[in-house]
Amino acid sequence: MKPASSFKSYFFNNCLLVFFRRGLFVIVLLVISSCNFETKKISSEEVLELESKTLNWKEVDEYPAFEDCQNETELLAARECFEREVAENIYAYLSKQQPVVTESIDDTLYLYLEINSAGRPEIDSVKIDSTLNNQLPELRMWLDQSIDSLPKIYPASKRGVPVSTVFKMPIVIKAE
Repeated sequence: MKPASSFKSYFFNNCLLVFFRRGLFVIVLLVISSCNFETKKISSEEVLELESKTLNWKEVDEYPAFEDCQNETELLAARECFEREVAENIYAYLSKQQPVVTESIDDTLYLYLEINSAGRPEIDSVKIDSTLNNQLPELRMWLDQSIDSLPKIYPASKRGVPVSTVFKMPIVIKAE
């Protein structure tokens, strides 16, 4: 019986002869020499940086929500529910005001509403044209008050982390 070490050398030598005969020796050497595995430890900061570059930060996983909208599971339906609730609250507040106008008004303004990561709503900006501003000088104050009177808002989230979002909302102003 041959010792184990001589068996290994016998097996290795026979394999080399087969590879030489078939012209595969060069390929085997390349494969054996290229199987040099190297691992590199990546810090959590590097992983976060790489992931933040690949994430689409313009989209959220969950839109901000009122209590009534939290049951919406589809992203588009949740957004529509949120925007509808905001619009209804703003229109309800504005309809309680009794403005006195000298001319009839039929205009649209654009409200940029920010919901910060704590769920606090705030007007980012509002575009009110000069005619509307002259007829309703209290309009900006009423918009601020209507936003302050909104019910509790749960913020949007991205990967489970609360994030700020901004919505552009058209508001139609009609007065006779």
